[in-house]
Amino acid sequence: MRGAAALGLGAGLGLGLGGCGFRLRTPPVLGFRSVALSGIEASAPMAQTLRRALGRSGVEVVDTLARADLVLEVLDTGRDKGVVAQTAAGQVRELNLRSRLQFRVRRPDGTVAMQPILLEQRRALTTTESAALAKEREEDELHRSMEADIADQVLRRLASVARG
Repeated sequence: MRGAAALGLGAGLGLGLGGCGFRLRTPPVLGFRSVALSGIEASAPMAQTLRRALGRSGVEVVDTLARADLVLEVLDTGRDKGVVAQTAAGQVRELNLRSRLQFRVRRPDGTVAMQPILLEQRRALTTTESAALAKEREEDELHRSMEADIADQVLRRLASVARG
C-alpha cells in the first residue's frame, strides 16, 4: 500500500514539474567544434576549469589557432580576498573572496566575435584562528566553485556566437 502511494506521489510530482516547464540544466549547445585558449597558462586553475567545461559541451580545446573555430582570449584572471570584519583584538572574522575572468572571443582570422566581458563571483567566508587550516581548504574550495560558475557563464555566452 505504501509503495503504491509513494509511486502515485512520485508520478504526480513528476507530471506537475514537467507541466510547468521545469527541466534539469544541460550544457548549452555550442555552434562550433573547437576553440583555442590564449592569454592564460595551461596549468592555471581557471584554464583547467574552462577546458573541462568546454569538453563536457563537446568542444575540443586545441593548441593552434589554425585548427580552432574560435579563440577564447583571456585578458585578465585572478583570485582576490579582502577583510570584511575584524574583532576588537584585530583578528580577522570574515573575508570576501573574489574570482574574476575577463575575456573576449575572436575568430582565427582576427575578427572580434565578442567584445571583452568581465565575469566575477564573490563569496563570504567566516574564519577563526583555531580552524585556520580548515578555513584555508574551504577558501580554496570556494574559489574552485566560483571558477566553475564562471566557466558555466562563459559557455552560455559562447552559445550566442555562431560559427563563422
